[in-house]
Amino acid sequence: MLSKLFIAPIRFYQYVLSPWLGRSCRFTPTCSAYTIEAIQKHGPFKGVYLGAHRICRCNPWCKGGHDPVPDVIKKP
Repeated sequence: MLSKLFIAPIRFYQYVLSPWLGRSCRFTPTCSAYTIEAIQKHGPFKGVYLGAHRICRCNPWCKGGHDPVPDVIKKP
């Protein structure tokens, strides 16, 4: 339930704002898709942290490229 609350504004961005702003992400998957996947895998708080960290790296001085969401590490 909480994850859906965090994903909703990202979906709004993807469908409403992103077409007007154009594609400018240097990574695959895009930063918004990465953040949604991170929230789904790691939960809302760590997922938002990972997404924000990724967005900070998405700048003209970064090479970009393929950058998947890290897998969940299970503690023994």
